Amino acid sequence: MGKMRLLAPKIQAARERHKDDPAKQQAAMMEVYKQEGISPAAQAGGCLPLLIQIPVFFSLYKVILVTIEMRQAPFFGWIRDLSVTDPTNVFTLFGMLPYNPELISPTLHLGIWPLLLGVTMFFQQKLNPPPPDPVQAKMFQFMPIIFTFMMGRFPAGLVIYWTWNNLLTMAQQWHIQRNVTLTKKA
Repeated sequence: MGKMRLLAPKIQAARERHKDDPAKQQAAMMEVYKQEGISPAAQAGGCLPLLIQIPVFFSLYKVILVTIEMRQAPFFGWIRDLSVTDPTNVFTLFGMLPYNPELISPTLHLGIWPLLLGVTMFFQQKLNPPPPDPVQAKMFQFMPIIFTFMMGRFPAGLVIYWTWNNLLTMAQQWHIQRNVTLTKKA
């Protein structure tokens, strides 16, 4: 993916040169891949870690919700129970306003951890190369917002796990991209 980010201008130029002929466009892109020693099939391998994480994510969700030992187990800071949603809420100014916005809509429960999840998703997307399709790029821009509100109702333990996973993935991506850039310069 780091090499793909460096190749993005060349691929975009190949698309622009042959925008009227999809066959020539595909051939030009394959030539760029061949010159740089990148296999387009290997890009699909970037989804493999996500596919491995899905059973882990689902299992963690079930363990947090079902396991009796997880109920009201103390954690760090304001999280007193990993099996319930984050008790803070941005719509009550984190407890300063005395009302329950969930009476209006259940989607109005948005704690600190879901907000952090949205921020880490946003920055993680900035580390990835932009998708070539403008519709897909627009959809990806809204995903952190959608997931922020969606994960606001999930157990805090799950949101904490996903946020830390995003932070570690960003550190890994930054390290790999830095090494690819240094290797390219040498």
